[in-house]
Amino acid sequence: MGRRQSQEKDETMRTKLWKRAGAALAALTMATSLAACGSDDGGAKADDTITMAVIPGWTDSTSMAALWTAILDDKGYNVQTKEIGDAPLTYTSLNRGDVDIYPSAWPEVTHKKLVAKYPKLEDLGAYYQGAVLTIAVPDYSKLHSLEDLKGKGGDYDGKIVGIEPGSGLVGMAKDSMLPAYGLEGEYKIVTSSTATMLAELQRAISKKQDIIVTLWRPFWANAKFPVRDLADPKGAMGSPEGLHEVARPGFAEDHPDVAAMMAKAKMTDDQYGTLEDMVVNEYGKGKEVEAARAWLAKNPDWLKTIE
Repeated sequence: MGRRQSQEKDETMRTKLWKRAGAALAALTMATSLAACGSDDGGAKADDTITMAVIPGWTDSTSMAALWTAILDDKGYNVQTKEIGDAPLTYTSLNRGDVDIYPSAWPEVTHKKLVAKYPKLEDLGAYYQGAVLTIAVPDYSKLHSLEDLKGKGGDYDGKIVGIEPGSGLVGMAKDSMLPAYGLEGEYKIVTSSTATMLAELQRAISKKQDIIVTLWRPFWANAKFPVRDLADPKGAMGSPEGLHEVARPGFAEDHPDVAAMMAKAKMTDDQYGTLEDMVVNEYGKGKEVEAARAWLAKNPDWLKTIE
């Protein structure tokens, strides 16, 4: 009886061991299968998700995010865009790693103070040179220089129509331009959004009314609307600067191939202007990446310069 019980106990033990071995083998097989799927060249890997920050209404960030989405998607990356309310929040999100790239930063002049707050951010390079902040009027306006604004505030209800309150453009107009030309107290920068500013500009032009707005170059509105920049003899709106791709800390180490491509990217006025026009006007909202692909198809030589 004791011998039979011993045999039964041995048999039970062998069964348990075989079950454990089978479970371990199944787990190993599944892990191997998942690893193989993750490294499949036909799809994006989990660690190849790249998130780009876009500020609503800021068409330079929208256009460049669409362009890089089209390029990186073809290389197997999972590219996502995240809308962030304004520039200060964008740089804060970059520094925290909530987003990977702000594809059209103005770090040399307009966003210089914001960038200085986060010294660990990575500047991947300038894709465009000669960007400027401006104060503009319709081409039928009698104003030609910022010096002409003095004493004429009553003709414009004391308003210069601005964009988002946290933008470097509004900050420059308020903190530099108004005091430089002795306009404090006579004019106020009325903040809203880029979309609202453009709507007011279009409305005024359609009625041939006077209006003063904050603008910048490069920007498609300069070609779409009959506007001109007011001369800035005191340089109060800042010097021309480059537009850069700025990334979160550690991005270049995590994605050296992407960082290298962005460092090589350079755009002329014509290249940038046609891209933005296609993204914003020709294709429109919801079709930004489709527009960028159409632009790349028309500019195959540009694509070769970054590869």
